[in-house]
Amino acid sequence: MGGEWLTPPIGQVGGTTVSAVNVADSAREWFSLDDDEGTWLFDVTFLASAWQCVWGQGCPGIEPEPDVTSALGCCTHGAHFGDADDRARVREAVDRLGPTQWQLRPADRRRSPFERTDEGWKTRVVDGACIFLNRHDADASAGSGPGCVLHSAAVVAGERPMDWKPEVCWQLPLRLEHHTDESGADLHTLREWRRRDWGEGGSEFGWWCTEEHLAFTGTEAVYESLRDEVVELIGPTRYRVLAGYLDGRRPGATAATGPTPVMVAHPAVRALPTDAVTKPRGAS
Repeated sequence: MGGEWLTPPIGQVGGTTVSAVNVADSAREWFSLDDDEGTWLFDVTFLASAWQCVWGQGCPGIEPEPDVTSALGCCTHGAHFGDADDRARVREAVDRLGPTQWQLRPADRRRSPFERTDEGWKTRVVDGACIFLNRHDADASAGSGPGCVLHSAAVVAGERPMDWKPEVCWQLPLRLEHHTDESGADLHTLREWRRRDWGEGGSEFGWWCTEEHLAFTGTEAVYESLRDEVVELIGPTRYRVLAGYLDGRRPGATAATGPTPVMVAHPAVRALPTDAVTKPRGAS
């Protein structure tokens, strides 16, 4: 993970060296740029981190009681659609699923995998998780296997999973926010999706991956591993500027994969001992 970059000194304050270990938990490093659409602010602390999805690799899920074995991840409540276009795109993907790929395909083909709630349209929940989540006992030889069937079917088809999945699913753990101040200036912020972004329900999660060191074990920085997602959110031109800046911070300014030095490391790994055992809270 490039532990030598996790706790670098970031300057002198009153003769005392301030390091990533003793700054406030809320401290972040940011990169910004301006263009004709406003100011774009990027959370370098997260985008340059080694976060990765650890579904099936020890993820205990988001329910109050940890459950690694069931491998339900963050799919227990289903996915809420952003709008009608989002729902229509997923509907088209569903129609492309092979006859054996989808473990929980309704026996009655007329039954929609979507449902309308007080909060809008979402995917149905079956036996405690999203109807599109093939369970851990799904037969891989049937053309898919455990995990999101929309994701795996897209891979089999040679397409991007983000073009098959609901927006909220492919955007996580990224969050793009837009704000306009009183003078009309626009601010666009790309950062990690935090527990609080789920509203009151987020406080009930037993575990959230962007808070836990278990998920910061990837071999690439987030801006590289989630390149397609970041490009979709901010556009290719801005991505080239952001990636060029972060690539240039590596030793020797190489474009080789690996962590990018940050002045303020992610809170989940900031004070982590080098010999820490990487397992989620509650996991045996």
